[in-house]
Amino acid sequence: MNIDLQAREITPLRQTFAHVARLIGENKAATRYQEATYGAQPSANFHYRPTWDPAHELFDASRSRIRLADWEVLKDPRQFYYATWTMTRARQQEAVEANFQFVESRGLAASMSDALRDQALQVLLPLRHVAWGANMNNASICAYGYGTAFTAPAMFHAMDQLGIAQLITRLALALDEPAVLDAGKRAWLDDPRWQGLRHYVEDTFVLQDPAELFVAQNFALDGLLYPLVYGHYVDDHLTLQGGTAVAMLTSFVPEWHDETARWIDAVVKTMAAAPEAEAAGNRELLTQWFKRWADRAQAALTPVAELALGEHGAAALGEVRAALDARAAKLGLAL
Repeated sequence: MNIDLQAREITPLRQTFAHVARLIGENKAATRYQEATYGAQPSANFHYRPTWDPAHELFDASRSRIRLADWEVLKDPRQFYYATWTMTRARQQEAVEANFQFVESRGLAASMSDALRDQALQVLLPLRHVAWGANMNNASICAYGYGTAFTAPAMFHAMDQLGIAQLITRLALALDEPAVLDAGKRAWLDDPRWQGLRHYVEDTFVLQDPAELFVAQNFALDGLLYPLVYGHYVDDHLTLQGGTAVAMLTSFVPEWHDETARWIDAVVKTMAAAPEAEAAGNRELLTQWFKRWADRAQAALTPVAELALGEHGAAALGEVRAALDARAAKLGLAL
């Protein structure tokens, strides 16, 4: 008996879902990111307006003063949907675990002087609460924002910030006893050097516009905080003083900030460069928000910079602000 094996090409009847095909074209194959993002935002057939906010639909683009004809344009250049985000963070978590094992097995934390360890904890521990505030704010952006392309990455960002808060907690326990966590909380609540930043964080909790909250939290505050603390302080200052262990245990954070800045920049640039009828108003509004919140963030971080870097703190913070202003101008804001 002979068996004749032949290859047959099967042409699919369609390349993707109909609602995705309407956006990318009928004859184009969609990526997993496009299928997980495009057309996922509920936009019609709501039963009733929320009793707690009868002025808006349950999902309503008018909650923001930013105007976009199509909120799907706020694409994430990282192409993150749930699967790719979790796989990326899982790989990074493996690197974090390896760093903790290396530091613990080599006794690098114990090799730090008591003064250097205490100073590092004074600077880093209250930032657990800042990261928790960022978690809350990005969850709010996800809840009240419009368009899955905008809200889904905000939820990923919220969970990233929660992970950073947990990473700082684990760092503290690797360097000292659990009592230092209470000391960090007392500093956040009572130390005058942290009250400006605490005031900033708590004021952002009540922002109603999800786009303004995005600028205040992810662009203005994080754009100053992370380069200042994890760049100038941890990598450039603490390491030279013998704090290599801290740099290793927090190595994920500056890497994460550089990665997420791509998404933040893409959102701001796209909002500012909306079609002609909308662009001027959006750009003016984004510029106004950026100036207001970046000025407040710089003032709030001034005593933190002094705590971390002493007499060099003001210069380092000024350098970080200049870099953030240049970044904003490159995105189209009229500074």
